[in-house]
Amino acid sequence: MGFEVSDELLGTFVPVLIYWVYSGIYVLLDSFENYRLHTRKDEDEKNLVSKRTVVKGVLLQQTIQAIVAIILFKVTGDDGATAGVKPSFIHLARQFVTAMLVLDTWQYFMHRYMHHNKFLYKHIHSQHHRLVVPYAFGALYNHPIEGLLLDTIGGALSFLLSGMSPRASIFFFSFATIKTVDDHCGLWLPGNLFHVLFRNNTAYHDVHHQLYGNKYNFAQPFFVMWDRILGTYMPYTLEKRTGGGFEVRPVKEGKEN
Repeated sequence: MGFEVSDELLGTFVPVLIYWVYSGIYVLLDSFENYRLHTRKDEDEKNLVSKRTVVKGVLLQQTIQAIVAIILFKVTGDDGATAGVKPSFIHLARQFVTAMLVLDTWQYFMHRYMHHNKFLYKHIHSQHHRLVVPYAFGALYNHPIEGLLLDTIGGALSFLLSGMSPRASIFFFSFATIKTVDDHCGLWLPGNLFHVLFRNNTAYHDVHHQLYGNKYNFAQPFFVMWDRILGTYMPYTLEKRTGGGFEVRPVKEGKEN
């Protein structure tokens, strides 16, 4: 009898594995100075937290996410009622788009609220903004409460409201994980498909991590629609920096909301 791993178990732990593998690739590429959005000196001087602390914080969040995912799969399990049923490509595509829209909507409004509520920003969300110069494996460095409210509950809602199966969730949450890591990688690499296909990308999110963009570009991780609709979109230009690399610059300073 062969060893078999359930879709629920894979849906819980594959995105975690992918997070560290994909982040590790960017760690190896970190020496590409000509593609960095910030200098290494800026990363060392501006960031307010050590990488050791970041790793511990991310592992804590992933532990909480795994526990919630196991409970969610257990509660929503269908005891094999849909086993063997293969949904069509169109059906899966519809579920993916629905999940993307649900996740984006939840994260936009929760993220924006955490910036405008002074208590939540000071005691919870400011932890993520200790990384003024983002890097790949710091993508999920959040206060545990923020991780639960923003990412874990957002992911649970996207799973439930899209109606996707545990097997489909393996691919969706792996994709969402890769996209989130890429948005924080701090590198503008040629040929990066995320930069081609999504306006919400590494440079777009970098604006938000800077002081001038702190109340703009809240949207994550896929689209920019809510920023566009609700007036929190900050356009930018990407310019070559003297000495190598790129620099993200706002096109114009917007008014505070």
